[in-house]
Amino acid sequence: MLIRITRAGTAMLADAKDFGRFSIRFDAGARGTGIAEAALRRIATPDGDAAWVAPEALRDMAPDAGDPEWEAGLARMIAFARDHGWVNAEGRIRAHIA
Repeated sequence: MLIRITRAGTAMLADAKDFGRFSIRFDAGARGTGIAEAALRRIATPDGDAAWVAPEALRDMAPDAGDPEWEAGLARMIAFARDHGWVNAEGRIRAHIA
């Protein structure tokens, strides 16, 4: 799963069914504009080279949210992340910013 931040300040979910990876990527030229950083802050709490993303933000962006199969995949991803210390006290999931 990849959160893509565009130069226009849009956060988009790509590969929403790929629960084996989770990262955030800024489009070329997006970083440093302020607009892209604001888009990230709307969905996550930045923390150095990572950000903490609320599961609700993923559901808001995912075209398959609500589908039982997709929700089960998300639950497995969160459980895996929790086992590795990548879920914080608020239930947000850590994503590397690539």
